[in-house]
Amino acid sequence: MKLVGIDTGGTFTDLVLVDTSTGRYDYYKLLTTDDASQGIIDGLQKLMDESGAASTAVDYLVHGTTLATNAVLERQFAPVGLITTRGFRDVLELARQRRPAYYDLDVDKPIPPARRDRRLEVGERMAHDGSVIEPLNEADVRSAIKTLREVGCQAVAICFLHAYANSAHEQLARDIILSMWPEAYVCLSSDVSPVYREFERFSTTTINAGLMPITDFYLRNLEERLKNIGALKSKSVMQSNGGTASIPIVRRFPVSLFFSGPAGGVVGAAALGRRAGRRNLITFDMGGTSTDVCVIYDGAPAMKSQSDIGGFPIVVRTIDMHTIGAGGGSIAWKDPGGLLKVGPRSAGSNPGPVGYGRGGTEATVTDANIALGRLNPESLLGGRMKIYADKAKRAIERIGVEVGLSATEAAAGILSIVGVSMMSAVRLITVERGFDPRDFTLVTFGGAGSLHAVEVALQMSIPKVLVPLHPGVMSALGLLHADLRGDFSLTRPMPFKIDSIDKFVSVIDELRATGSSWIELEGYQSGDAKFEWIVEMRYAGQNFELSVGCNLESIDKASMDALVADFGARHRATYGYEFKNREVELITVRLAVIVERPPLPAELHRGRAAFPTEHWPTRTVWFAETGMVDTPILQRDRIGPGYSFCGPAIIEQMDTTTVVPPGCQATVDEFENIVIDTARDKKKGGLS
Repeated sequence: MKLVGIDTGGTFTDLVLVDTSTGRYDYYKLLTTDDASQGIIDGLQKLMDESGAASTAVDYLVHGTTLATNAVLERQFAPVGLITTRGFRDVLELARQRRPAYYDLDVDKPIPPARRDRRLEVGERMAHDGSVIEPLNEADVRSAIKTLREVGCQAVAICFLHAYANSAHEQLARDIILSMWPEAYVCLSSDVSPVYREFERFSTTTINAGLMPITDFYLRNLEERLKNIGALKSKSVMQSNGGTASIPIVRRFPVSLFFSGPAGGVVGAAALGRRAGRRNLITFDMGGTSTDVCVIYDGAPAMKSQSDIGGFPIVVRTIDMHTIGAGGGSIAWKDPGGLLKVGPRSAGSNPGPVGYGRGGTEATVTDANIALGRLNPESLLGGRMKIYADKAKRAIERIGVEVGLSATEAAAGILSIVGVSMMSAVRLITVERGFDPRDFTLVTFGGAGSLHAVEVALQMSIPKVLVPLHPGVMSALGLLHADLRGDFSLTRPMPFKIDSIDKFVSVIDELRATGSSWIELEGYQSGDAKFEWIVEMRYAGQNFELSVGCNLESIDKASMDALVADFGARHRATYGYEFKNREVELITVRLAVIVERPPLPAELHRGRAAFPTEHWPTRTVWFAETGMVDTPILQRDRIGPGYSFCGPAIIEQMDTTTVVPPGCQATVDEFENIVIDTARDKKKGGLS
């Protein structure tokens, strides 16, 4: 079989082709185009040409995209209307009354996806237990739809009070809308996020509605172009939860795509770590516009049920990643106080860094790396992309003049500033969550990750840095490791005791039926999938829950008592104490339905052998410890397992460049990963 993974980022589009019958891997990387789907087709055709295969031979294609994230951050929603219970029109404005920065009084509130004049109320009311207080006023719904259609809405979100407990009114409203307006994009809060807490549910559903027309247009366009080149077989899209889903499913729930591309990298890193015997990892994914970091503990990525995107909560199951606006394209600028700053604004792929010669004028992190000799001053992407080093250096000189620094000082300052930002991100997901970075290996990937990873690891006392064989396309490769996955949840608050066992079992049965239906829509049988369960519990009187993994195949008093004990242990680990005699409440039950993909074959070893030491060329490169110093420039495809050297060194390959600072020992392991030891030996130096 021939499998293709495609990750479209803000600056580059990465592609990988795996032939499972031969173990051959082929890679391609190109700048992301304004029309991302056209860039995918261009890259796919180049990839297939280089591999000697036709696009019609592709058996399975999976795509990771930043489409949803960019649309939310740039507020590029389709016009969306909201229909809600009378009296709850302003839930999106009232929010949670929490300031994102306690001492900043000038923070702008995010603008809701549905403007106030497009948020309309109707008569209806459910109680918290799902009983009907007031029937749905169908005339109100018809009037609301008439208004929303007249003002130009394309999508409609239906968010009724307590719809998670009883969705009948939302379903009836949807049927009325589609009978009057068949082409409308409609989504229900009881489908998108059937959990309590109204603001979070309303936010998730309206954002999903606003993304539906955009995602649908993009995916239909991509499918049509794939059809035109004969790639007609199985196609999936990566989700934020670390699993894939078919295109028809994703069209209905685009809110599941926020960490689509970066999630692929985390999944790929987890697979790489398991293979290399390293189960505790910190992933460090630095691309052109952002850096994503994540903890993988005991082989599994950390997960969470709520994220913040553009100032709004999104309640969907996702890999727990932290993202900052620090990438190769991050722009350097002078603040009002005359200090040098970097990011979060990015040059992206168009115009891109000044050194790309595509019209960029503002100095970026990439330009700083070019000016300091860390990046090849002539070309990238294996010679396919020309670099204009003189332009990059002049841009660095200009920002240096603005802030009163020499060109070298300005470039070094840019790298130092972006390094602190990335170190802070790693600290947030480790130290601030109870993990000791010294117990982990930093896995670096993304086009720019290997340029900065070792210096971040040094600052955080992380002992080892692992550079995969193809770090610049790790997210695309990781897409092919991802299983098919769907996540489902139901909020049903109840005392967690034997008296509630029938109600508890009914929730499990309802979720199991939902998961089985989803599996059938994806073309599988329930027997093909595994079901993973999580319950969210709290002590009576508390306002927030803790998640506890469990096996819900059989429910009795003993299993319920065991769950209460597990919850107490989790509470003690999180907060330092537990209540032995306080009543425990069940709030939400979550189900993950997973169909595992066959493991990828090991990449064929291609007989890489190192040049003799004296044959490596050198160029002048800047390091904080040494200043400018002649540094060996190694070619990744010419060093194989067992090769060892001590920095300083630069390692170049098609998809990335790796910086090994002075005194750091690097070794190529049996899987052709470069493992860099950050315990510096200042007495050693040079290549072995």
